[in-house]
Formats: sequence, structure tokens, C-alpha cells
Amino acid sequence: MDKDEVLALFDRQMRREARSDSPGSRVERDGDVVRQVGADGGWNGVLWSDLDDAGAAAAIAAQVAHFTARGGEFEWKLYSHDRPADLGRRLTAAGFAPDPPETLMVARIDELSAEAAPPEGVRLLRVTDPAGVELLADVHDQAFGSGGARIRRSLLAQLAGAPESVVAVVAMAGDRPVSAARMELPPGASFAGLWGGGTAADWRGRGVYRALIVYRAAIAAEHGYDYLQVDASDQSRPILQRLGFTALGTTTPYRYRP
Repeated sequence: MDKDEVLALFDRQMRREARSDSPGSRVERDGDVVRQVGADGGWNGVLWSDLDDAGAAAAIAAQVAHFTARGGEFEWKLYSHDRPADLGRRLTAAGFAPDPPETLMVARIDELSAEAAPPEGVRLLRVTDPAGVELLADVHDQAFGSGGARIRRSLLAQLAGAPESVVAVVAMAGDRPVSAARMELPPGASFAGLWGGGTAADWRGRGVYRALIVYRAAIAAEHGYDYLQVDASDQSRPILQRLGFTALGTTTPYRYRP
């Protein structure tokens, strides 16, 4: 993989020319900043910026003013190659708080390891209705301790308003949901995005997460996507590397809470 070439393609398609990923949301361009304004309960944040030393402070202040006027918190999604080089320090000085960094990883779908069946006794269930969404939200709370309510709202909205844009799947051990994940299918892009992969603590290390990746990769290939993209935690990065993903940099969510 030519990392520079793929990173440039990712920046253009998924950030600079981004489209809304959920019903009711919109993508706006404000000078050298691209931001998403979410519907009620949806994600709000800065997707891309191209700033210099002279204009960074004003651009940051403008986004704070814009989102604060709407009454909610928002996220500035900072990538390790974004300019200026000290943008993270500038965001912190403006009142943002960084979450732990994640690794931006990409794989060509046709080069992925294709064999990863779920463990014995586990079946993969495609989420298409409110009952499936409840199972997925339950897994999210098991895996991460919170956030299930937000995932429930956004996924129900997507399945109702734009079902072709999302794939969601739950791993079931008998009647218990033990792992779940989503995939975003942005129209006209080369990248399908893997999101929300989480597994209950007592089921980690058994190959369920790997099976969910391969399951979604097959669907992305059927829809004509060339690449899979994921913001990987330290836990998932080794699994993704073994499957054939390449690290292109890091991404850090900087959160602003009024």
C-alpha cells in the first residue's frame, strides 16, 4: 500500500468532501473547516481543517461559537498530519479536552485475510429492526459501560431513514448478545468505515471481533468498496494488523463541553 496516496484519498473523500452520514445531519463548509451538524442526539464535530499559524485561533473560536450557540458539546477530530503542527495544543488552550488517541488503520478489502468463522456456539445476526438495535445497545453497554442509549437513537434513525448507509451486526451466544459492530457505507466513497466494535469482557480473546470484521468486509466488497477504515484502540490494533490493516497515523478526539 502506498500510504501517502491512500491517506490523501482518505482525506479528500472522507473529510474534505464528506457527506452527512445520518438522517437529519448536514455537512457544512466554513472557510478552511468542514464540520458536521447532527440531528437531535447526533454527532457534532469538525471533520477536516486546513489551518495555518495566522488563522488557527480565529477558526477555532468560530467553531466554538457556532456549536455553543446550538447548545451542545462537539468534537474536533484531529489527525496526526493536520496543520498547524501544534493544533492539539491550541485546542487544549481553547478549552477542549483530548480523549486517548486512536490509530487510523486502512486495509484493501481484496487483500484481507478471509477466513474467520465465529467461535463454536456463536451466530452472527444482522440488525434490521428495533429488536436487533436493543441487542446491539445492550452489547455496547456491556463492552464500554455506557453509550448504549446514544447508539440506540442514532441507529434507529439510520435504519428508518437511510438503511442502505449502515450495516449492523450482533454476535449471539445462545440468547445472549456478546459482541456487536457497525459499518458505515458512504455513497460515492472508496472507504467503508468500521465503527463501534465491542465485546463483553468474558468473551474477549475468542475470535468474535475478528469474525465481525471479516463479515463486514464481505458486505463492503459486495457493495463495491475498495478499502476498510477503522479508528483502532490499542486492544484492536494487533488484531487488525494480523488481518492485513496498515496504520496511516493517529486520530485524537478533542471534545468541547460548554
